[in-house]
Amino acid sequence: MQIAENLVALIHYTLKNEAGEVLDSSAGQEPLPFVCGANNIVAGLENALLGKVVGDKLDVTVKPEEGYGEVREELVQKVDRENFQGIDDIAVGMQFMAEAPWGQQPVTVVSVEDDGVTLDGNHPLAGQTLLFSVEVTEVREATEDELAHGHVHGEGCNHDH
Repeated sequence: MQIAENLVALIHYTLKNEAGEVLDSSAGQEPLPFVCGANNIVAGLENALLGKVVGDKLDVTVKPEEGYGEVREELVQKVDRENFQGIDDIAVGMQFMAEAPWGQQPVTVVSVEDDGVTLDGNHPLAGQTLLFSVEVTEVREATEDELAHGHVHGEGCNHDH
């Protein structure tokens, strides 16, 4: 069975940046499941996996426009320290959920000054070329539930199956 829209595929992967540093990997863990066509993984990786079958191994280079996008400067903003009431120690690298016009937005603290805190709402991998090494371990039909919810049910799922 080939990977195609509305099928579930499971992959083992290692993600590196252009400097060759490992950013993420499924090594030593369960393979990553995704519903093809449901935006579970970045477009560049999903497109490269279309038509692949169990046992296929491939290296995929994903440019920012097919990964986590380019860095958008408008998503970097300085906010008043009062926005962090009850949090005494704010450090670079901390992550928070911010209320944005489109809903909840994860943000990362990039600097802390006396007059405010600078937050970055870009994905941490925005603007980066991603290098994936992938092995397809399983391809199967998706269940009706998986198709309805747009993801594979399992660990970390926060709704009833």
